[in-house]
Amino acid sequence: MMDENKNIPLTVSEDADSCVRCSAGACSGGCCDDDIGRCNLTSTNWLEDVPDNDYEIVEVLFKNTRRGFYRNSTHLPLKRGDWVAVEANPGHDIGRVGLMGRLVKNQMKRVNLRKDAEILRVFRKAKPADMERYEQAKAREEDTMIRSRKIAVDLGLKMKIGDVEYQGDGNKAIFYYIADERVDFRQLIKVLAEVFRIRVEMKQIGARQEAGRIGGIGPCGRPLCCATWMSSFVSVATSAARFQDISLNPQNLAGQCAKLKCCINFEVNTYVEAIRQLPAKDIHLETKDATYYYFKADALKREITYSTERNAPVNTVTLTAAQAFEVIALNKNGVKPDSLKPDDNKKTASPFGDLLTQESISRFDNKKKKKKKKSSGGDKSAADASANKDALPADKVEEGNGSSKPERNKPRQGKPKRQPQDGQQQFGGEHQSRGDKPRRQDKQPRPVKTFRPRQATTEGNPSSNSNNAQGKQDNNANE
Repeated sequence: MMDENKNIPLTVSEDADSCVRCSAGACSGGCCDDDIGRCNLTSTNWLEDVPDNDYEIVEVLFKNTRRGFYRNSTHLPLKRGDWVAVEANPGHDIGRVGLMGRLVKNQMKRVNLRKDAEILRVFRKAKPADMERYEQAKAREEDTMIRSRKIAVDLGLKMKIGDVEYQGDGNKAIFYYIADERVDFRQLIKVLAEVFRIRVEMKQIGARQEAGRIGGIGPCGRPLCCATWMSSFVSVATSAARFQDISLNPQNLAGQCAKLKCCINFEVNTYVEAIRQLPAKDIHLETKDATYYYFKADALKREITYSTERNAPVNTVTLTAAQAFEVIALNKNGVKPDSLKPDDNKKTASPFGDLLTQESISRFDNKKKKKKKKSSGGDKSAADASANKDALPADKVEEGNGSSKPERNKPRQGKPKRQPQDGQQQFGGEHQSRGDKPRRQDKQPRPVKTFRPRQATTEGNPSSNSNNAQGKQDNNANE
C-alpha cells in the first residue's frame, strides 16, 4: 500500500501499536484501522463473519473524502484495504476498498444514491505498473495547485483553489475550490487544460469540507468533528443558538472554518423538546401585589424566572414549571393569588453531597481561639477553690467557696497549692492564681476567726498574763 499524502508505500500491520496514523491525525485511538485513510470514511463491517454476506457492489475510497460504489462483476476475491483499478470516464482510477457485503446496500441509502444512477465496474486489482503511474500523477498535484492559483488571480476570479486530485491514470484532474459568490470559470478551464494537457473538472466545496480536509484542534480541546467522524454536513442556523440561550457572539459561535459550529446542532432537539413543556413567554402572572412578566428560563431544570418589569430584573421570583402552570390556571378562572412568595422558591437540597469536602485536609487549619472572660475577684477565688477541691482535704474546703459554678473558659492555672501544715489555717480567696492581678484591699473577704475558749485568768498570776499577751499576738497576726 501507499500513503495518499506522503506518497510512500506502506504495509498494513495487524499489530495495533504499529498501525499508521491517519492523514488528519485525529483518530480516537491515534491511528486508523487498516490505514484506510480519513477517519470519517472508515466503516466497521460487523457482518464480516456472518455467512452468506456477499454483495456484488463494493465501496471504494479516494482522496478528499470522495467515495464511489462499483460493481464487482468479475467476482474478484477482494478484501478491505485492497487497491483496485476501477472504471472512470475517461480511463481508469485507483482507489482502496473500504466496505464489502450487505452493509454496502445500507451505505448507499445513507448517501442518498439514486436508484437510476449508473454504477461503474471494478476492473482488477491494482498492478505495480498501475501504482507507479498513480504515484507519478500524485507527485504533480502540489505544483499544479500552486500554478492554478496564480492563473486564477491573473484572471481576476474571486475563488480559492484548495486542492487538486489527479485521476489514477493521470489523464484527468479535479480542482477543488472555495468561493463565496458565483464564479464564471469557463476561461479558467480552457487555460488549465492548455497548460497541464489534462481534462479539467471543477468541484466547489464549502469551508467545512476544507477544514475537515486540513484538520486541527477545536476550542473544546478535541480534534475537529469534521476531520474525525462527520462525513455529511447539515446547515447550522442561529435559531439553534437561541433555543439553547447561547450568546450570539460571532467569535464564540464560529469555528475554525469561520462558519457556525456544527456542534450547535447536537443538542438543539433536546432543548426544543424541553421548551415545549414550559409556559409560553408571552404569558404573564397576575397577583394581588403586582403583575409578573417572563424574564428568563432554564429549560433543562424546568425553572422560569419572572420579574415585575418587562425588560429588567426587578423583584424576580423563580418558579418551577408546575408552580407556574398552577398560577396560570388560577388566573384563567379569575383568581389572583396574594403574591408569588420567595418561600415557594426554595430549592430542595440535593441528596448527593461532595464526599471530598467532608474530610477536608484543611479542616484543622483554623483553630478556635479561647476567649478569657473577665470576672470579679470573688468569682475567681470561688473558681480556684472549686478547681482545687480534689487536691485539698475534705475538711479544709469551706462551704462558701464551692457554691459558684466554674467558668467554661478557665484562665490558666498556676502552680498547685501547697497543703496546709498543722497549726495553719486556710481562708477562702487567700491564694491567687499566677496570672491574676492583685485585688484591692477593700474587696478582700474578711478572714474567718476560729473559736477559742476563753481561759480563766487569776490576778497576780504572771503566767496568765503571758498567755493573754500571746493570744493577742496571734489575733494580730491573723488580721
